[in-house]
Amino acid sequence: MAFAWKEYLDLARFLAVGRGSFSQEAALRSAVSRAYYAAFCHARNYARDRHGFSLAHSPQDHWRVIAHFRNRKRDDIARCLEVLRQWRNRCDYNDVVADVSKILPSLLAQAQQIIDSLA
Repeated sequence: MAFAWKEYLDLARFLAVGRGSFSQEAALRSAVSRAYYAAFCHARNYARDRHGFSLAHSPQDHWRVIAHFRNRKRDDIARCLEVLRQWRNRCDYNDVVADVSKILPSLLAQAQQIIDSLA
């Protein structure tokens, strides 16, 4: 059975609470990353299964999926994916990321919006 990518959003919500033997910052950064991958993989698979989108299986797929939805006049999905990816990159690569706790609720909502609109 295929992995249910939207489960990453549930994990992101769990991490957002910050319980465990890790710092709150680690939990928040991981929550951003998991929220992005929940939305991205759900959208990617939707495009593949419903629109015949061909995967390159490379990092370019991230931008290709965004472009795919933009070309299909789904700018709402493309914009949300773009914002989520930008924050995911910050959280995964930058030593200092300000305001993660403030933006996280919005990012979780955007990921949920993508998943709901592509149900």
